[in-house]
Amino acid sequence: MPLTSDITYKILGQSAPSNTSTVDLYTCPSLKNTVVSTMMICNRATVNAAYNIAIRANSAALANQHYIAFNTVVPANDSIALTVGMALGSNDIITIQANTTGVNNLGFTVFGTEMQ
Repeated sequence: MPLTSDITYKILGQSAPSNTSTVDLYTCPSLKNTVVSTMMICNRATVNAAYNIAIRANSAALANQHYIAFNTVVPANDSIALTVGMALGSNDIITIQANTTGVNNLGFTVFGTEMQ
């Protein structure tokens, strides 16, 4: 069990993608573990928008098996909270992507705990 001083509760990453390219929202630091508690996706547009989320183990190249959400819709002017309790190891990456409607309209935030 890590010492309390080895545990950091924090915002792990935030992004508002400006195009439809994939964006690495968070990379677990080397020699650490992370528990992702919540992911928030906010749609600031007046129309529905969709997004993708992938989890890549140990910096692997993005592939179909990494997606945990694909073309998932956020209603107009709304937010979605994903309470995931997901464990990440050293160099695991959360990758996001907005669809065309979501570009400049979706905001992603991930909260969690980093441990030594």
